[in-house]
Amino acid sequence: MALGKGQEQQDAYHMTARKRRRKNQLSSLKRIRLFATDVDGVLTDAGMYYSESGEEMKKFNTRDGMGIKLLQRAGIITAIVTQERTKLVAWRGEKLTIPEVHQGVMDKLSLVRDMAERHGLSLEEVSYIGDDVNDVATLEVVGFSATPADGMPQAAAVVDYVCAKKGGEGAVREIIEMILVAQHKSVNAIRGKNQ
Repeated sequence: MALGKGQEQQDAYHMTARKRRRKNQLSSLKRIRLFATDVDGVLTDAGMYYSESGEEMKKFNTRDGMGIKLLQRAGIITAIVTQERTKLVAWRGEKLTIPEVHQGVMDKLSLVRDMAERHGLSLEEVSYIGDDVNDVATLEVVGFSATPADGMPQAAAVVDYVCAKKGGEGAVREIIEMILVAQHKSVNAIRGKNQ
Protein backbone atom coordinates (compact mmCIF):
# COMPACT_ATOMS: atom_id res chain seq x y z
CA MET A 1 0.00 0.00 0.00
CA ALA A 2 1.47 3.37 -1.02
CA LEU A 3 1.70 6.17 1.50
CA GLY A 4 -0.11 9.39 0.76
CA LYS A 5 1.89 12.58 0.29
CA GLY A 6 0.71 13.92 3.67
CA GLN A 7 1.82 10.74 5.44
CA GLU A 8 5.24 10.89 3.72
CA GLN A 9 5.71 14.50 4.85
CA GLN A 10 4.66 13.65 8.39
CA ASP A 11 7.08 10.69 8.48
CA ALA A 12 9.91 12.88 7.15
CA TYR A 13 9.16 15.51 9.81
CA HIS A 14 9.28 12.90 12.61
CA MET A 15 12.53 11.41 11.27
CA THR A 16 14.19 14.84 11.13
CA ALA A 17 12.97 15.75 14.60
CA ARG A 18 14.16 12.41 15.98
CA LYS A 19 17.63 12.79 14.45
CA ARG A 20 17.89 16.30 15.89
CA ARG A 21 16.85 15.08 19.35
CA ARG A 22 19.23 12.10 19.29
CA LYS A 23 22.18 14.45 18.77
CA ASN A 24 21.26 16.12 22.05
CA GLN A 25 20.65 12.84 23.91
CA LEU A 26 23.41 13.31 26.48
CA SER A 27 22.39 16.87 27.36
CA SER A 28 18.76 15.74 27.57
CA LEU A 29 19.64 12.91 29.96
CA LYS A 30 21.66 15.27 32.17
CA ARG A 31 18.56 17.45 32.74
CA ILE A 32 16.19 14.66 33.85
CA ARG A 33 14.64 15.25 37.30
CA LEU A 34 11.47 13.16 36.91
CA PHE A 35 11.26 9.66 35.43
CA ALA A 36 7.80 8.36 34.48
CA THR A 37 6.89 4.97 33.07
CA ASP A 38 3.91 3.17 31.67
CA VAL A 39 3.22 -0.31 33.11
CA ASP A 40 1.87 -2.89 30.64
CA GLY A 41 4.47 -3.55 27.96
CA VAL A 42 7.13 -1.49 29.77
CA LEU A 43 7.43 -2.61 33.39
CA THR A 44 5.76 -5.88 32.35
CA ASP A 45 5.93 -8.06 29.24
CA ALA A 46 2.45 -6.84 28.14
CA GLY A 47 0.96 -10.22 29.02
CA MET A 48 -2.25 -10.55 30.99
CA TYR A 49 -2.08 -13.65 33.16
CA TYR A 50 -5.08 -15.10 34.97
CA SER A 51 -5.27 -17.80 37.62
CA GLU A 52 -7.93 -20.52 37.65
CA SER A 53 -9.97 -18.36 40.03
CA GLY A 54 -9.80 -15.40 37.63
CA GLU A 55 -7.21 -13.45 39.60
CA GLU A 56 -5.06 -11.20 37.39
CA MET A 57 -1.28 -11.50 37.62
CA LYS A 58 1.59 -9.50 36.15
CA LYS A 59 5.30 -10.24 35.95
CA PHE A 60 7.58 -7.35 36.95
CA ASN A 61 11.35 -7.34 36.44
CA THR A 62 13.28 -6.99 39.71
CA ARG A 63 16.16 -5.24 37.94
CA ASP A 64 13.79 -2.53 36.76
CA GLY A 65 12.67 -2.20 40.39
CA MET A 66 16.25 -1.81 41.61
CA GLY A 67 16.82 0.78 38.91
CA ILE A 68 13.85 2.79 40.18
CA LYS A 69 15.30 2.64 43.71
CA LEU A 70 18.68 3.87 42.37
CA LEU A 71 16.99 6.83 40.66
CA GLN A 72 15.22 7.71 43.91
CA ARG A 73 18.53 7.57 45.83
CA ALA A 74 20.00 9.87 43.17
CA GLY A 75 17.24 12.40 43.92
CA ILE A 76 15.13 11.82 40.81
CA ILE A 77 11.34 11.71 41.24
CA THR A 78 9.77 8.48 40.00
CA ALA A 79 6.27 7.97 38.62
CA ILE A 80 3.94 5.37 37.17
CA VAL A 81 1.36 6.56 34.63
CA THR A 82 -1.01 3.90 33.32
CA GLN A 83 -4.42 3.63 31.74
CA GLU A 84 -5.10 0.40 33.64
CA ARG A 85 -6.39 0.36 37.20
CA THR A 86 -5.27 -2.65 39.26
CA LYS A 87 -4.29 -3.50 42.82
CA LEU A 88 -1.11 -5.07 41.43
CA VAL A 89 0.15 -1.71 40.15
CA ALA A 90 -0.72 -0.03 43.46
CA TRP A 91 1.19 -2.75 45.33
CA ARG A 92 4.21 -2.47 43.02
CA GLY A 93 4.26 1.30 43.43
CA GLU A 94 3.99 0.94 47.20
CA LYS A 95 6.75 -1.68 47.36
CA LEU A 96 9.09 0.59 45.39
CA THR A 97 7.92 3.70 47.32
CA ILE A 98 7.13 5.46 44.05
CA PRO A 99 5.66 8.82 45.09
CA GLU A 100 3.61 9.37 41.94
CA VAL A 101 1.40 6.38 41.05
CA HIS A 102 -1.39 7.35 38.65
CA GLN A 103 -3.84 4.72 37.39
CA GLY A 104 -6.87 4.98 35.11
CA VAL A 105 -5.23 7.84 33.19
CA MET A 106 -6.87 8.48 29.85
CA ASP A 107 -4.88 11.65 29.02
CA LYS A 108 -1.31 10.85 29.98
CA LEU A 109 0.12 14.05 28.54
CA SER A 110 -2.08 16.29 30.70
CA LEU A 111 -1.19 14.28 33.77
CA VAL A 112 2.56 14.41 33.06
CA ARG A 113 2.33 18.17 32.46
CA ASP A 114 0.47 18.66 35.76
CA MET A 115 2.94 16.45 37.61
CA ALA A 116 5.93 18.36 36.23
CA GLU A 117 4.31 21.68 37.13
CA ARG A 118 3.59 20.52 40.69
CA HIS A 119 7.28 19.68 41.11
CA GLY A 120 8.40 22.96 39.55
CA LEU A 121 9.85 21.23 36.49
CA SER A 122 9.63 21.80 32.76
CA LEU A 123 8.76 18.96 30.39
CA GLU A 124 12.42 19.06 29.28
CA GLU A 125 13.30 17.72 32.74
CA VAL A 126 10.99 14.71 32.35
CA SER A 127 11.83 11.30 30.90
CA TYR A 128 8.99 9.00 29.86
CA ILE A 129 9.03 5.43 28.61
CA GLY A 130 5.93 4.06 26.91
CA ASP A 131 5.13 1.42 24.35
CA ASP A 132 1.82 2.06 22.61
CA VAL A 133 -0.38 4.58 20.81
CA ASN A 134 -1.76 6.03 24.04
CA ASP A 135 1.80 7.07 24.99
CA VAL A 136 2.73 8.84 21.74
CA ALA A 137 1.57 12.37 22.67
CA THR A 138 3.62 12.23 25.88
CA LEU A 139 6.64 10.65 24.19
CA GLU A 140 6.71 13.49 21.65
CA VAL A 141 7.04 16.33 24.16
CA VAL A 142 9.17 15.19 27.11
CA GLY A 143 12.88 15.90 27.43
CA PHE A 144 13.86 12.29 26.86
CA SER A 145 11.55 9.56 25.55
CA ALA A 146 12.04 5.85 25.03
CA THR A 147 10.20 2.67 24.12
CA PRO A 148 11.13 -0.96 24.74
CA ALA A 149 12.56 -3.02 21.85
CA ASP A 150 9.11 -4.53 21.35
CA GLY A 151 7.21 -1.25 21.60
CA MET A 152 4.62 -0.54 18.92
CA PRO A 153 5.90 1.11 15.69
CA GLN A 154 3.90 4.28 16.44
CA ALA A 155 5.86 4.73 19.69
CA ALA A 156 9.20 3.80 18.12
CA ALA A 157 8.62 6.41 15.39
CA VAL A 158 8.60 9.34 17.83
CA VAL A 159 11.02 8.44 20.65
CA ASP A 160 14.57 9.58 21.28
CA TYR A 161 15.68 6.02 22.03
CA VAL A 162 14.52 2.48 21.29
CA CYS A 163 15.78 0.12 23.99
CA ALA A 164 17.76 -3.02 23.24
CA LYS A 165 15.67 -4.78 25.92
CA LYS A 166 11.99 -5.69 25.71
CA GLY A 167 9.25 -4.59 28.07
CA GLY A 168 9.38 -6.49 31.36
CA GLU A 169 12.89 -7.67 30.52
CA GLY A 170 14.99 -4.71 31.64
CA ALA A 171 14.04 -1.85 29.28
CA VAL A 172 13.32 0.46 32.21
CA ARG A 173 16.67 -0.35 33.85
CA GLU A 174 18.40 0.33 30.53
CA ILE A 175 17.05 3.90 30.44
CA ILE A 176 17.76 4.42 34.14
CA GLU A 177 21.40 3.40 33.66
CA MET A 178 21.67 5.90 30.79
CA ILE A 179 20.31 8.69 33.03
CA LEU A 180 22.65 7.82 35.90
CA VAL A 181 25.71 7.63 33.63
CA ALA A 182 24.85 10.94 31.93
CA GLN A 183 24.47 12.59 35.34
CA HIS A 184 27.75 11.06 36.57
CA LYS A 185 25.98 9.21 39.36
CA SER A 186 27.67 5.85 39.72
CA VAL A 187 25.58 2.93 40.86
CA ASN A 188 28.18 2.05 43.51
CA ALA A 189 28.14 5.54 45.02
CA ILE A 190 24.34 5.61 45.07
CA ARG A 191 24.17 2.11 46.55
CA GLY A 192 26.61 3.12 49.31
CA LYS A 193 24.55 6.21 50.15
CA ASN A 194 21.87 4.27 52.04
CA GLN A 195 23.85 1.38 53.49
